[in-house]
Amino acid sequence: MKKIVVLLIALFSVTTLFAQELRCNVTVSAQRIQGANRQLFRTMQADIYEFMNNRKWTEHVFTYDEKIRCNILIRLDDQISTDEFSGSIQVQLIRPVFNSSYETTVLNLKDNDFRCRYVEFQPLEFNETSNRDNLTNILAYYAYIILGFDYDTFSPEGGTPYFEKAQAIANNSQNAREKGWKAFESERNRYWLIENILNKSYSDFRKCMYFYHRQGLDLMSDKPEEGRANVAQSLRDIQTVFRRRPSVYILQVFFDAKADEIVNVFSKSFPDERNRVMTILNEVDPSNGSKYEKIAESEGF
Repeated sequence: MKKIVVLLIALFSVTTLFAQELRCNVTVSAQRIQGANRQLFRTMQADIYEFMNNRKWTEHVFTYDEKIRCNILIRLDDQISTDEFSGSIQVQLIRPVFNSSYETTVLNLKDNDFRCRYVEFQPLEFNETSNRDNLTNILAYYAYIILGFDYDTFSPEGGTPYFEKAQAIANNSQNAREKGWKAFESERNRYWLIENILNKSYSDFRKCMYFYHRQGLDLMSDKPEEGRANVAQSLRDIQTVFRRRPSVYILQVFFDAKADEIVNVFSKSFPDERNRVMTILNEVDPSNGSKYEKIAESEGF
């Protein structure tokens, strides 16, 4: 009987060890806040790290190597009161590319509406049905956004359950006094990010996320020309979204993560393919036009 108990404990321990999904690097920077207790920010960083990495966000079991790599950078600019701070949060998602050492940035988003209360040594508690704690609401929201984007790159709309959880947090935060959750505050905030992602009118964005990564980048080590052609094809889905609504937030989110990579992918392309891609990019992302000129200037094949 004792052996059975020991075995069950061992199995439970292994399952717990590998249950968590995220391998999230967390940095809290408060250099602009003068005269504050530096230890408080180190404790905050440790607490946020534990919240992101030790919480079970899905029903799936991940080994260490399968964990989703992501980064969170919180810059605190102002100390509003003893336990209240404001600043920004930057969220980055990194995905490995099959059969290669290359890692692609799927998400690189900066949210300037970060405001929270934090009391040192007080546990971070998240409640899915309330908006009492803006810090854990923001962290959980972005945890689900990270999961949704990652899953979408491996299967068509595979991230839907996690995007829906992020949307539920946004909905529950409509009465929050902090900014970032409401439609009327901005066209580029947490409300509009999840609205755009789940809006069927922009479903081609999520189609692009799957095709760009799974049928494009993942093929390039074995079939570079086919993989690159599929990446080019996926940009047509972005073009479709642009033509429906040029100012939609998710287009900025896409190109903030992908502009430099697109240049690298198509710098080694055929002239006609480069020209087709340049035509799309100049239409949908003119703000990065100087970057894309490097595609036209490259020798290619």
